[in-house]
Amino acid sequence: MGIEAKVALLPKEGFLLDVVHLTLPDPGPHEVLIRQFASGVCHSQLHTMHRPRSQPTLLGHESTGEVLQIGREVSHVQPGDHVMVTWVPRDAKAGERYAGVPQLTLASGEAVACSNVFTWADHTLADEQYVVKLDEDVDQLTTSIIGCAVMTGAGAVENSADVQPGQSVAVIGVGGVGLSAVVAAKARGASPIIAIDLDDEKLQFAKAMGATHLVNAAEEDPVEAVRRLTTRSDEWAFRGVEVAGADFVFDCIGRRVTMEQAVPAVRSGFFGVSQGGTAVLVGVPTTEMTLNASDLLMHEKRFIGSLGGSCTPDVDFPRYVDWVRSGRLDLDQMITERFSLDQINEATRALDAGEIKGRAILEFDPVG
Repeated sequence: MGIEAKVALLPKEGFLLDVVHLTLPDPGPHEVLIRQFASGVCHSQLHTMHRPRSQPTLLGHESTGEVLQIGREVSHVQPGDHVMVTWVPRDAKAGERYAGVPQLTLASGEAVACSNVFTWADHTLADEQYVVKLDEDVDQLTTSIIGCAVMTGAGAVENSADVQPGQSVAVIGVGGVGLSAVVAAKARGASPIIAIDLDDEKLQFAKAMGATHLVNAAEEDPVEAVRRLTTRSDEWAFRGVEVAGADFVFDCIGRRVTMEQAVPAVRSGFFGVSQGGTAVLVGVPTTEMTLNASDLLMHEKRFIGSLGGSCTPDVDFPRYVDWVRSGRLDLDQMITERFSLDQINEATRALDAGEIKGRAILEFDPVG
């Protein structure tokens, strides 16, 4: 029978989204139909908006909602369950098939594209691999950003880098993803935790979340600031230079300037004793970069990528929900802007202009 959804549709041309109605079919064997509570507004969606495309496109990849219907092969959730939607398969290792993508068409018959999920909509249809059950004793709106922002930032620290107690961490860019990295670094016992941004208000958010040192990159060289804060006078790099730099530097922006700052800000190796530190690319890159290969080689540094925080949602999401429950992860503070679906163009404009201090969400009908 299907259900009529109100969705934000990106046309084939232009950057403004149209809010339209789209009929979603009944779930296929492995699909889940969800009435949405809230969705995150992620910066990476701007890249899709500014790229050429051949089809109208649905966007959004993190949300919360209530299950309305399930396909016959779905067993981990039931109608009435509260769930999180994410863009990373919840348990790909255990799966026997590659997760599918909804096949949707407009009333005109034109096919509609989406990457793997779409959450800028009051209802969504998703493969069960992208749906994770959510406990009902936590806020059903703010937890919508666990499916990307929290997962990506915290997962980079925990899974991709495996930060250990006492290791030093620097986080470049402290929006929603960077703040989540700061929270995870604190949970791991990292010290110091250095937050780097161009905005003092964002830096103060980071301090409240657990950053021990703040660096405004508009006022000082962030590489030199990190090295100054992490100099080890009893260790020497190649040719007798004092070891300096963070054990891990997380670039949560992905712009050329930040990518080219990450590796120099990483700790040099202790020559003949230990290897250097690791730069972790977390933000989606939009440009090429130049890497100083001599610095990488002579100081035995590493530069790695972290896609979606290397997360397994079935394993990691319950832990992040526990962080919310215990107060360790304050999503109310992290979410600084809230919009309705009809305000989607206002939300994306503010995001593109850098006016969102933390994370923005879309709110749909009240939970109930």
